[in-house]
Amino acid sequence: MKKNKKQALETAVHGLFLLLGLITVGCVLLITVYLIISGIPAIWKIGLINFLFGKTWESTANPPSFGILPFILTSVYGMAGAIVLGVPVGFLTAVFLSKVAPPKIKATVQAAVGLLAGIPSVVYGLVGMLVLVPGIRAVFHIPDGSGLLAAIVVLAIMILPSIVNVSITALEAVPKEYEDASLALGATPVETYFRVSVPAAKSGIAAAVVLGVGRAIGEAMAVMMVAGNAVNMPSLFQSVRFLTTAVASEMSYSGGLQRQALFSIALVLFLFIMLINAALNFFLKRRGEE
Repeated sequence: MKKNKKQALETAVHGLFLLLGLITVGCVLLITVYLIISGIPAIWKIGLINFLFGKTWESTANPPSFGILPFILTSVYGMAGAIVLGVPVGFLTAVFLSKVAPPKIKATVQAAVGLLAGIPSVVYGLVGMLVLVPGIRAVFHIPDGSGLLAAIVVLAIMILPSIVNVSITALEAVPKEYEDASLALGATPVETYFRVSVPAAKSGIAAAVVLGVGRAIGEAMAVMMVAGNAVNMPSLFQSVRFLTTAVASEMSYSGGLQRQALFSIALVLFLFIMLINAALNFFLKRRGEE
């Protein structure tokens, strides 16, 4: 009797998990279909080449221009810059906390990292606007500190919690026997950490990077507050607009073709994120097979 109850409970739990998984997949499919239906008409009217490679965005002009190349390049440069700055800092912090730091320091720093993860993006933007932007203006002696550089720094800070927390989890999951064997063979602790522990945890660290990429691409509010939100080709010290901020800044008053074009931008951003995730997963799977 007890065995039958246990099997029934397990079947119910498996069914619940299956249902939740199907709901998740269904939500993704629903978003995908909705973006395609809403975004394709504008691309059809504007023209794919003009839309993707046009350098002018004047949605309220007469006649309007809907070229999003500045948005695409700005998003790519911003993401790349945030990854270049944020990943090494987050990765080394994770190695230090998981392998070297004393328990009190580890607990303190992890608490601070957790606090960073809980801070709303608008607060990051506000601090960046009040502290970072004037600092860039003073250091580089430029008229306005709002631009791509400020956005990159803010994004690099915002992706740190994801990279640090996931990397720590991956590094702490490495069996201690691996490190003991390395130390027994004469390797130093630092050599053991970077030649044994890190390669063994590379899948988890890669997942941390993927999460950081997703956070960097999808952020809007903080970027809008420090990047200047002006339509220009990307430059470190010039006001720029990202794909996300292009949608957020005009959606409230848009209509007609302009609104359809904003949905097209959202569709491009969605496909862009999917492409990056697919490329990273393919690369990681290939490295794992090697």
